[in-house]
Amino acid sequence: MTKTCNGSATLLCLASLLTIINAPALADGRSDITKNIDARYDQHQAIAMQIWDLAELGYLETESTALLQQKLSEQGFRIESGVAEIPTAFVAEAGSGKPVIAFLAEFDALPGITQTASPVREEIPGKAGGQACGHHLFGTASLGAAVAVQQYLKDNKLPGTVRVYGTPAEEGGSGKVYMVRAGLFDDVDAVLSWHPGDVNRASVAASLANRSARFNFRGVSAHAAGAPEKARSALDGVEAFNYMTNLMREHVPQETRIHYVITSGGEAPNVVPDYAQAYYYVRHPDPDMVREIWQRIEAAAQGAAAGTGTTVDIEIMHGNLSLLPNRVIANLMQANLEALGGLSYSSEEQAYAEQIYATLNTPEFGLGSEAEIQDMEIELSMGSTDVGDVSWTVPTAEFTTATWVPGTPAHSWQAVAAGGTSIGIKGLQLAAKTLALTAVDLYENPQLLQQAQAELKEEQGEGYEYVPLLGDRQPALDYRLKP
Repeated sequence: MTKTCNGSATLLCLASLLTIINAPALADGRSDITKNIDARYDQHQAIAMQIWDLAELGYLETESTALLQQKLSEQGFRIESGVAEIPTAFVAEAGSGKPVIAFLAEFDALPGITQTASPVREEIPGKAGGQACGHHLFGTASLGAAVAVQQYLKDNKLPGTVRVYGTPAEEGGSGKVYMVRAGLFDDVDAVLSWHPGDVNRASVAASLANRSARFNFRGVSAHAAGAPEKARSALDGVEAFNYMTNLMREHVPQETRIHYVITSGGEAPNVVPDYAQAYYYVRHPDPDMVREIWQRIEAAAQGAAAGTGTTVDIEIMHGNLSLLPNRVIANLMQANLEALGGLSYSSEEQAYAEQIYATLNTPEFGLGSEAEIQDMEIELSMGSTDVGDVSWTVPTAEFTTATWVPGTPAHSWQAVAAGGTSIGIKGLQLAAKTLALTAVDLYENPQLLQQAQAELKEEQGEGYEYVPLLGDRQPALDYRLKP
């Protein structure tokens, strides 16, 4: 019996299509995949905790990427290192032929936030950053899924290639954008992604496109009291620039986000600074609107420089397109999450979670929701990710698992803490299984891939051409180093 899915009924019939076509044939194989991942729990925990402890910042993740590449190589993956002119980026693959299914593997940490695995605030003095977005779990789960899928293809003598893309510097470095721009995804049929979180669910939500830059103002220094007329303050340039952009907030679409920090403003009040820097982000759901607002931001910078007798140069740091989720693949992910079920806490984990939960401010999800699979996320995400550029090039979908205590926001000390415990590892294992089973669905059902690719072409529209928001700049390998 053959059944196909067409038109608006596609999403409704995908689950039944999967059941009718291959549930009997895949029953044992799917069980083998989950057993494979369960058997590697200790290995996955060791890898993730080593990367958690390293907490290397974007483009500086030399030990983290080496560890992931080593473990994949030991499993027979062919490794290409230093791709897209990024020393810490890599592509690992196993198998051969079509289809090519890829997993994304992030591993960078966030600067300025450190925490032990304690359920109370406990910083680590002298440490540069922490895994406050759970990327140590992200990369490791993708590795675990890829190894399980490789074994599945081999055991079942199936054609197909499984790839892992080691993608550095997601946090503001746009590592994936350079990899897309270099054509590394051109022959990929589907990309499966996930992200640590506080809830279990797939997503069909879009995200914000964004662009960032460093605005470097230069003036003339002099004694602030003895010869102020001879000076031109670079900090005045930055402050005038910030004032003008803050006035602009009233006159941009309401979905716009503009945020900045002054990264350099001088060293002593009695020395007029001849150098100052502001670091800006601009976000909006529409990449073209980001470009339009950005022109106004740059004009404000030039006006501020002219008005203060300084000069300004602008270095684009990163740029991400909005996320374009693929509904066909997301539906498969949701179905697999529901088949696998949520997480269960031990009594020790429950006590730990209660302590963390007590520190959270107005949590959206309550304790116990980690055991559930929530409905798919459909509302616009106000964050940004370089997965966006991948998703405009290859059919891409992602999901989250509860690697953190329910209600925990990303980029928080609570996320660092729980990610360093067995709670994080349990979420990692669920993610690896969901990734692997979704990949198997696609290997076994070519028409699902065809539908996913048709959906992407429809979303792209006639004559679509990929144009990265960061332009033709080279990877900003020093963006986490202080200016």
